[in-house]
Amino acid sequence: MPIQIEPTWWITAVEAPIVAALFWMIHGLRRDLQARIDHGDQRDSDALTRTREDLAQFKIEVARTYVPLSLIRDLDRRIADHLIRIEAKLDEVTLASIAVAQAARRAEDRE
Repeated sequence: MPIQIEPTWWITAVEAPIVAALFWMIHGLRRDLQARIDHGDQRDSDALTRTREDLAQFKIEVARTYVPLSLIRDLDRRIADHLIRIEAKLDEVTLASIAVAQAARRAEDRE
């Protein structure tokens, strides 16, 4: 009958430093990988912020160069005219409310 040798699953004194070194290497790799992931997220966020700022600057530049100055002046004049009409209507409403208030006060004084 041949002799069977059962495998043992315990670590000998010679293998302990090797297992410890492997554990330390795996731990270091995991820590380094997590740091790289975090750094990559920050880098992507910074790139996105720069892209948004560049797009905003480009939109402003397009607005400055695309619309002719004559159209901008025309729009400014139309807005100013419309605001003047609104102001006149508000003045009419204010004067009418003052007249109503004065008439009400006179009516109270008579009574």
